[in-house]
Amino acid sequence: MIPRYCYGCRTELPPDALACPLCGVLVHRGLLKQLGADAEAASVRGDFAAARTHWNEMLPLLPVNSQQHTAIAQCIADATAKIDGGSARTSDAGRSWWSRIAGGAAATALLLAGKLKFLLLGLTKASTLVSMFAFFGVYWSIYGWPLALGLVVTIYIHEMGHVAMLRRLGIDAGALMFIPGMGAFVLLKQRITDPLTDAKIGLAGPIWGLGAASAAFAIYAATGAHIWLAIAQLTGFLNLFNLTPVWQLDGSRGMHVLTRSQRWMIVGVILIAIGMTEQRLLFLVGAVAVWRALQQQVGPGDNRVAATFAGLVIALAWLAKGVG
Repeated sequence: MIPRYCYGCRTELPPDALACPLCGVLVHRGLLKQLGADAEAASVRGDFAAARTHWNEMLPLLPVNSQQHTAIAQCIADATAKIDGGSARTSDAGRSWWSRIAGGAAATALLLAGKLKFLLLGLTKASTLVSMFAFFGVYWSIYGWPLALGLVVTIYIHEMGHVAMLRRLGIDAGALMFIPGMGAFVLLKQRITDPLTDAKIGLAGPIWGLGAASAAFAIYAATGAHIWLAIAQLTGFLNLFNLTPVWQLDGSRGMHVLTRSQRWMIVGVILIAIGMTEQRLLFLVGAVAVWRALQQQVGPGDNRVAATFAGLVIALAWLAKGVG
């Protein structure tokens, strides 16, 4: 079924559109991601015929002039060369590795391209840009521009995670605003009363924040540049702090829907994370989680939210090992 509205900006789509005319998000991104994963799996198995079939299915779903179209066309050509056996053995080995890498890279690029264009949409608001530059200026004077810039970008990605979930749920919100010393926030234009909806919105920020921290750590692993390790650790620390289940922090919104037993499960996960990482911030997060577990008022429960909360605690604590 072809969607009528863009996943990213909710623009109504023309019947034959392959990408949103406003933000560029691919219309068939879900199907493309699945086909790309199937092609990659087939390529790793050495079944290049099946991989080529999946890539051929992807090609008509991509705009002809897009980078993704070019990448998939190259994957098809490489798979065809491998099947035909027209190249020398050494060349074939090289092409085999290229086709395996390209298949996964193409599928990843399809997802990241849509995310990147969505992230850029948040910068179209003058108030967001002005507050972002003010925030950057303050932290530049404290930490220097590389760490300040990394901090601004990762906080921005965190907040855009909230925005993405709000748009997905059809909830209106104001522009993203940065406040030095406090971080950033997105002001909702309507009250959220459903605890599950509130939890989804709350945890979307740390999920995207984890993605930003993981990307920074991956760059550090590839380059050895310690500034990326510092950005990854600080981003992990800030997102872990946001999981403290109190006030308007994301952890409080995530905890809102959980039952008493699920809240105690989170306490147990925090204890495990303390043993694994020795991250002292977890003592604060855990103490507040115990207080929330002892409260009389609890939520209806949701296993996915509980699992997401637990996974975020472990992953962010590990990334934040060097801070605190």
